[in-house]
Amino acid sequence: MKFFVDTADTAEIKELAATGLLDGVTTNPSLIMKAGRPMKEVIAEICDLVDGPVSAEVVAMEKDAMLAEARELTAIANNICIKLPLTLEGLKACRVLSDQGTQTNVTLCFSANQALLAAKAGATFISPFIGRLDDIHIDGLDLISDIRQIYDNYMFETEILAASIRTANHVKDCALLGADVATIPPATLKALVKHPLTEKGLESFMADWAKTGQSII
Repeated sequence: MKFFVDTADTAEIKELAATGLLDGVTTNPSLIMKAGRPMKEVIAEICDLVDGPVSAEVVAMEKDAMLAEARELTAIANNICIKLPLTLEGLKACRVLSDQGTQTNVTLCFSANQALLAAKAGATFISPFIGRLDDIHIDGLDLISDIRQIYDNYMFETEILAASIRTANHVKDCALLGADVATIPPATLKALVKHPLTEKGLESFMADWAKTGQSII
């Protein structure tokens, strides 16, 4: 499974990129707003920090305007992935961009039918929002399972990018269900390494090592 981080905080991205575990970044207008800086400046800095896809989202609602914004965004760096809304206009733009060889991330997916349409439009990634489905008492993981089966049935190459991830269990369950990518908030990504028994064992080892009075260096 690929790990993307869902943030526009360049300090967080730099820290996580140093681990070697980061495969890409996703952003959206809300994350750009939190960054408090010009969008193009932020996106350019992120693209310098990671080699993988960096999702930059259009804000236009009509196909031709989306394509114009996409041209501006793809000029920033070679690893830009254009993020498009799952609307008919967004799918039209997706088809054009995909045919041109531009990476696309179709976002705000809440049904298997929507995911099927995105794959037929040639999307590089489809972003089902599992946490937001959980919020309205629908199991978001069922959507991941349904999309995986449909894509496998027809050999679609679109990658399932599990989004709106809230917990470490979301990551595990998405991996078990065969999601290709998880885009994860920085705090949740860092939490994946933690386990109380790991911490307890390390404390015990360090206490015993101190008793030896030795030094490796």
